[in-house]
Amino acid sequence: MAETRTLSQFKSKLIGGGTRPNLFEVSIPTFPSAISEAWAAGDDSENGIFKFLCKASVLPASNLGSVEVPFRGRILKVAGDRTFDDWTVTIINDEDFRLRTAFEKWANGISKLDDGTGIANPTAYMANAIVRQLGRGNALENTNNREGLGNKSVVLKTYTFIDMFPTEISTIDLSYDSTDTIEEFTVTFALQYYLVGYQADGVSVHDSANLIDSSGNVPATLSSNDFVDNDNN
Repeated sequence: MAETRTLSQFKSKLIGGGTRPNLFEVSIPTFPSAISEAWAAGDDSENGIFKFLCKASVLPASNLGSVEVPFRGRILKVAGDRTFDDWTVTIINDEDFRLRTAFEKWANGISKLDDGTGIANPTAYMANAIVRQLGRGNALENTNNREGLGNKSVVLKTYTFIDMFPTEISTIDLSYDSTDTIEEFTVTFALQYYLVGYQADGVSVHDSANLIDSSGNVPATLSSNDFVDNDNN
């Protein structure tokens, strides 16, 4: 017979009250070197604006293929190759068209609108992006207690997309019938792979040993690098 489960037991298992999909931050720290002038990292520059106006994103899927090997009328399935889906963000359009212009410059640098020429070296047109899943509570530094004080939100998990570039900048629909709405557009990126961690700034996100242990556990002690400053995003 199945054990009876109580509401109190369920509550005790729901750590932090559950992760909320509207608590996140997306960042593209730098643009590719060939068009670096189109994107600056300061709070009042493109990346600082992007952190606020990127209204939707996704945490990536994990895809691992399988290989079917026939054996005497049966099929043995063994692990195949890992693949990585494209990544899409939804952006609120401001009247300066600042972010859309930056992404258009990126795409145009790869393949010009008029003659199809562009940047030939892949390292010159690829960049990294970071998605941080934030917790509801503020955080006390130097503790693994996720309910604290102050103005910093704990970063529950970090995904860093490596060597990506835009493949599609969506249309923006214009209509006399559209009222009480703000323009939005999406940008879709192809990427090579992603890394998983618990924070991105302060240590190299490429050094997975510093971010997550072999069992997938959160580090026992959190440092100041594990938090997002709510007053200085």
